[in-house]
Amino acid sequence: MNASGAATSPVITGIGVVAPTGIGIAEHWQSVLAGKSGVTRITRFDPSNYPVRFAGQLPNFLAEERVPGRLIPQTDRWTHLGLAAAEAALADADVRPAELPDYEMAVVTASSSGGTEFGQHEMERLYLDGPSGVGAYQSIAWFYAATTGQISIRFGMRGPSGVLCCEQAGGLDALNQARRLVHGGSRLVLSGGTDASLCPYGLVAQLSNGKLSTVDDQNRAYLPFDAEASGYLPGEGGAILIVESARSAQDRDKGSGYGAIAGHAAGFDPPPGSARPPALRRTIERALADARVNPEEVDVVFADAAGVRADDLSEAQAISAVFGSRGVPVTAPKTLTGRLYGGGASLDVATALLAIRDGVIPHTVGSARLAPGCELDLVTNQPRDGRVRTALVLARGHGGFNAALVLTDLPRAKAL
Repeated sequence: MNASGAATSPVITGIGVVAPTGIGIAEHWQSVLAGKSGVTRITRFDPSNYPVRFAGQLPNFLAEERVPGRLIPQTDRWTHLGLAAAEAALADADVRPAELPDYEMAVVTASSSGGTEFGQHEMERLYLDGPSGVGAYQSIAWFYAATTGQISIRFGMRGPSGVLCCEQAGGLDALNQARRLVHGGSRLVLSGGTDASLCPYGLVAQLSNGKLSTVDDQNRAYLPFDAEASGYLPGEGGAILIVESARSAQDRDKGSGYGAIAGHAAGFDPPPGSARPPALRRTIERALADARVNPEEVDVVFADAAGVRADDLSEAQAISAVFGSRGVPVTAPKTLTGRLYGGGASLDVATALLAIRDGVIPHTVGSARLAPGCELDLVTNQPRDGRVRTALVLARGHGGFNAALVLTDLPRAKAL
């Protein structure tokens, strides 16, 4: 392969975490390794009249401390989290946007719920005060691209920007779009996602899929791959990452950063009742092929881990079909946060990169007895030490979205 026909994988040089497990890399990672859960009884509103009463909530996040004051009343909490995570990621990567060409910086995020809480309050004003009570910012604060737009404006990034709306899978698809933009010439891309839908309107919307756990015990409500799996718990937060070319990172003395985005694939499940198989196995195989990675080279799989028995079984079967029965360590630290929708997959990517950095696979807290048919090497009880050079992150979104992302410790050459 000659130089003109290949490009190396983009690398991730900055991570900004706002999650129920902590704000910032250190706090999040310490909580994950200690098995410290961010799932609590919902406090953002009184959940007494709802069948779901537990969720992953951010500890002590005050927008006034992390977001410019004028933006707070104009934007939803989901955007507040995105702005805070973006600023933390830039600081972690030692990037000062004002010193870079503005049209060479891009923003691509994932969104699932949009500005749900903001919209709820505006609807309350509509019903109480009539049309004149609705503020002008309703027209933009709810919109799925609002966080991308506000990050772009806040940090002067005028290059290509967009949003991926694929529910939980969107975080991986957004990072792959960042990868494409870097290959296309963008110097740097802020990517990932956040979500914040812990309000009455948002929770009711989530209940409609019938997959949330109503178990009234925060330690037993979300048990993916377990014989007692009963659904999942929701959460808020996510992660924003800095994606740039390997050469750019080297020029800035950042080496290979936390790791490289080596491969990706996306798929879509057939409709219920179809004779065609689910898309996940094929999605995994295509992502590995894209990365030029063999199954035996993968050191850990960060599972989607829906906590819904049928979904867990189909994911376990897809993993076993590719890697063999109990053929690769599998983990789901998202039991500590709940599923974060647009922010969930990017947080899994951040956690996987820290596993690569430190040579340790975080464990799955809660799950203890595998459900029949789930032939997985699920890491439980405690973190597992060992070199992690390649990680596979899986995510599925409501409605049939599937995505797989391959992370490696070093950039790899890829044919264009």
